[in-house]
Amino acid sequence: MYFDILDEMFKDFEEYKDIQKGKGVRGKLITIINPEAEKLAAVVEAVHLASLLHDDVIDEADIRRGVKSINAKYGEFSAVMLGDIIYSRAFYELVDFGEKIAKIISNAVYLLSQGELEDVKLSNKINLDKNKYMQMIYKKTASLIEAACKAAALTKGYDENDFGLYGKNIGLAFQIVDDVLDITQDEKTLGKPNMHDFKEGKTTLPYIYLFERLNNEEKEKLVSLFKKDLSESEKNWIKEKMQEEMIIEKCLLEAKNLVDSAKKAIEKYNIQKLEILADKIVNRTK
Repeated sequence: MYFDILDEMFKDFEEYKDIQKGKGVRGKLITIINPEAEKLAAVVEAVHLASLLHDDVIDEADIRRGVKSINAKYGEFSAVMLGDIIYSRAFYELVDFGEKIAKIISNAVYLLSQGELEDVKLSNKINLDKNKYMQMIYKKTASLIEAACKAAALTKGYDENDFGLYGKNIGLAFQIVDDVLDITQDEKTLGKPNMHDFKEGKTTLPYIYLFERLNNEEKEKLVSLFKKDLSESEKNWIKEKMQEEMIIEKCLLEAKNLVDSAKKAIEKYNIQKLEILADKIVNRTK
């Protein structure tokens, strides 16, 4: 199991044991495409974990999947350094997979870092440009999933572009659904307060679509709530307006269309587990 390989890499670091690893989607995708690529799956999951450690420091997040984040428990310095250690070890191991795969994964890390920076910049003021949002989530979330699928395909002798398109589209869909769940689910399910994204300066797709549908007075109200600690009545107003305009349904349909395109890209390979995983992305509740 790739998580066992991952744990072995960092067993000497006390802080590592408290990292909340999550679903391991990237590693799971790699081992579905090529069951013998456990080490590659562990390396890509290491890259993902390192990015989450840095992300939590940037966002000043105290909670990760319902428990204390590493930065909250050990301090920001320790979280950043642990992220650097995990990144460094991942790149060291990556060399064994050859130049092409190493370049695919390292380029994804480059894009991921750009996406993190763009996310921070976009949080300075309300972003109502869908193209900027899609570009940012591609870099921040989808690029590593795309790279994982491409790299796994190469180890199996498949067409990397087919699997890259699959990975890119399910990555975009994954983030859109994540952004929807931030609005529709409760704190217990999310492991963090709901509607936290808007308070943190993240103008996600539901808010962009909602703004387009509101009248001028309502638009002013929505903008005034940006980065604010929302009251229950303010949260309810946003939710009611989204319900009236069927914003959530619109976003989920967009995610479903991306998933359908992803499945189409690899249909000739007839890998049922990849189709099932893609469908789970749009049907999940957390």
